[in-house]
Amino acid sequence: MTDAAAIHDRFRERGFIVDEAFATALQIMLALGKPLLIEGPAGVGKTESAKVLAEVLDTELIRLQCYEGLDAMAALYEWNYPRQMLHARLSEAEGSSLEEREAYMFSDKFLLKRPLLDAITRERSPVLLIDEVDRADEAFEAFLLEVLAEWQVTIPELGTIRAQHRPHVILTSNRTREISDALRRRCLFVWIPYPSLQQEIEILHARVPGLSERLAQQIARLMQVLRGLPLQKAPGVAESLDWALALMSMHREHLDAATLERTLGCVLKVHEDRGVVAAHHQSLDEILGDRSAGLTPGGSSPDTDLGFGSVSAPSGREGSVR
Repeated sequence: MTDAAAIHDRFRERGFIVDEAFATALQIMLALGKPLLIEGPAGVGKTESAKVLAEVLDTELIRLQCYEGLDAMAALYEWNYPRQMLHARLSEAEGSSLEEREAYMFSDKFLLKRPLLDAITRERSPVLLIDEVDRADEAFEAFLLEVLAEWQVTIPELGTIRAQHRPHVILTSNRTREISDALRRRCLFVWIPYPSLQQEIEILHARVPGLSERLAQQIARLMQVLRGLPLQKAPGVAESLDWALALMSMHREHLDAATLERTLGCVLKVHEDRGVVAAHHQSLDEILGDRSAGLTPGGSSPDTDLGFGSVSAPSGREGSVR
């Protein structure tokens, strides 16, 4: 798998549709051994791309999920303290010297590898996914820069551990904050946008076997419209797939206004967004081919079934689950 065309085909075989720019970015990443920073809206497949790459390369995926407050120790290693304490008591009873006990207690046997250390000590290069790096703070980012530059870490009790086989590194960011220029310079970069209409239809057919052409067309066209509205949380490809699977489970061959309203919970995750969609129902009705009924103003019908139970909205009150 040395060229972009082969990467495109291997990803497509696994139901992941990539464009030429993304396939080329992966080709260069594998050729140069440099990390790839992937940015784009939430739900477009940034995390999934790393999972598929691991499948294509027939190697392990190791994931480091970033979050506020993540520090180097949590990403590297920790000692199995309960097991160490148990061993200390047993070895003391056996009459072992303090030096012997310490040497054994701080050995690989008691070391719990976290994602970064796990990735650099594998006998075969894994795919290391550093997910949502923008959620980590600047101190962790500085530490990450050092690891990506040297591919070695130091554990005081064991010394310096160097990577024998460098992992294939993918970093993802939703741009909740700007990551440093230094980290950007260390990486290759690619942006994954929302898919075009035709790309989304291809994705739906690839990931949801048995989906009717009419339903795939309707879902893709509706998603294009929804993403153009001033929503608080625009739906991504993940929501498209959830919607398609939900409709398949309901044995729907096409979408009508009633089914749309009952299943909007698959794609809209903020209550206020239903009101925005209701105000633009004419654009949606055209796709549905049903101009007789639009969405209920205010974002919910008197009885809305989202596929997860019945939600009732009594007159003059917020909806309550019953």
